[in-house]
Amino acid sequence: QVQLVESGGGLVQPGGSLRLSCVASGSIFSSYVMGWYRQAPGKQRECVAVITEVGTTNYADSVKGRFTISRDNAKNTVYLQMNSLKPEDTAVYYCKALGGGRGYWGQGTQVTVSS
Repeated sequence: QVQLVESGGGLVQPGGSLRLSCVASGSIFSSYVMGWYRQAPGKQRECVAVITEVGTTNYADSVKGRFTISRDNAKNTVYLQMNSLKPEDTAVYYCKALGGGRGYWGQGTQVTVSS
């Protein structure tokens, strides 16, 4: 069983930056693939970025060059550094852990990009 708690969301102006954090507990964090997803009002949840157990990363085209996913296995934490934010990045951002044939979700954190 894995529990995930996200933090770091908020209101930011276009062009600004935020860093999201997701702390995992209850299992072996380093063995899990970790991902950040987002869901905007009226839209389906989409994958934003993924990082594997060995640190390989992958990004949605819409965030490439602006967002960076990283992990600190010693702190059981995955991060999403978001730069050059745009209004279309507004969404609830969710952390997900994949491992042992199961997926686990956090409760989400709201990111609003507006002037």
